[in-house]
Amino acid sequence: MNPIIRSSQVWPRPYRMVRSGYELTSMIHSNIITFTKLNKLLYKIHPKTLFVGQKIHYLPSCQSTNDEAAQIIAAEEPAEGLIVITDAQLAGRGQRGNVWQAESGQNLTMSLVLRPSFLTATEQFWLNIAVSLGISDALDPLTEGLLRIKWPNDIYVENTKMGGILIENTLHGTAIAWSVTGIGLNVNQAQFSYQTATSLQKRFPLADGYSLPSLLTTIAERIEQRYLQLRAGKRSDLKTAYLQRLFRYQEAHWFEREDAQGHWQRFEGYIVGIDEAGRLAIATGNRIQYFGFKEVSFVI
Repeated sequence: MNPIIRSSQVWPRPYRMVRSGYELTSMIHSNIITFTKLNKLLYKIHPKTLFVGQKIHYLPSCQSTNDEAAQIIAAEEPAEGLIVITDAQLAGRGQRGNVWQAESGQNLTMSLVLRPSFLTATEQFWLNIAVSLGISDALDPLTEGLLRIKWPNDIYVENTKMGGILIENTLHGTAIAWSVTGIGLNVNQAQFSYQTATSLQKRFPLADGYSLPSLLTTIAERIEQRYLQLRAGKRSDLKTAYLQRLFRYQEAHWFEREDAQGHWQRFEGYIVGIDEAGRLAIATGNRIQYFGFKEVSFVI
């Protein structure tokens, strides 16, 4: 249903509605204004990229943008850089089977289709590095230098989560044929059911909120820059940048790991890096231990 709003509620600044994806459709008697939701037009962006974000597939709502992107890949061979984006993701998911919840029309929930055939299955974490750095590059000017990448693929500001990444790959032999990178970023949402969640607007408020298309444009541009850097083989530069922005890097911190009996035990350690497979290296006592996905968690 399109909102019908008294002009006194939005004037003298009706552009706030337009920036949120509405179009002024009519002026009715008794100073009533009608707005129509037009996020399909809102996401017609023009990033300065070669391919990322040049094609946008918009859905008002869907179960999962990753699932929608996978279906597009199965039905055709989409152009690399296609972005599938929605206002309302009903069954978004993250690492460890967590559900990603976001308020409709307030955040960026999308999936990016890439063809990183230059990477093998054992090298897939390099894609995590490139994408997370691209998002970090885009958000860093807005977050007062406080943004960090929490291993393996969360976006944090201090001790609160602002976004997450979920990469799902399809292999051809040992190479990655297709990659679907799901990105959920809290932008204008102000209320959350978890104290550990935050958004750009909640943490760094602007009078009129953040423009979703402008932010999407910048993210597309920065991700492509990092992706091209990866494709050019500049892994050392990427790893250096990644470690500089890594959450809790070289700081004493508490973690949890599962023991042989299936119980989670706490231990203190220092993150000292990652290996070529993307495992987290934590120094505990006089040794360094390496942990893969789901083998260790942060105590926050």
